[in-house]
Amino acid sequence: MNDYSSKKTERTRRAEEVLRRVFPDTEAYEQNRVSIRIRVVDEKFRNQSRVEREKMVYPLIRTLPEDIQDDISILLLLTPDQKAGHLLNLEFEDPTQSALL
Repeated sequence: MNDYSSKKTERTRRAEEVLRRVFPDTEAYEQNRVSIRIRVVDEKFRNQSRVEREKMVYPLIRTLPEDIQDDISILLLLTPDQKAGHLLNLEFEDPTQSALL
């Protein structure tokens, strides 16, 4: 079970708000002051390449303020069945501590 509530910021809440309009299963947290991590899990990604998935999500990302866009370091786009087996998903299940705060 993840617990990164302390890593939620106004910027991550804004990203979640925008993305959840289309992708309800979206989580975002701020790893540090210059690194926002976003995970979107949706069945719509099934049979879609990484590029096709990005084309679905980027129009929403582009509506965010530029400082938020610039600080997105991970944008993980998964189907529900990919969630358990994806290595980067571990960062959402058990985020590492950052030296930059």
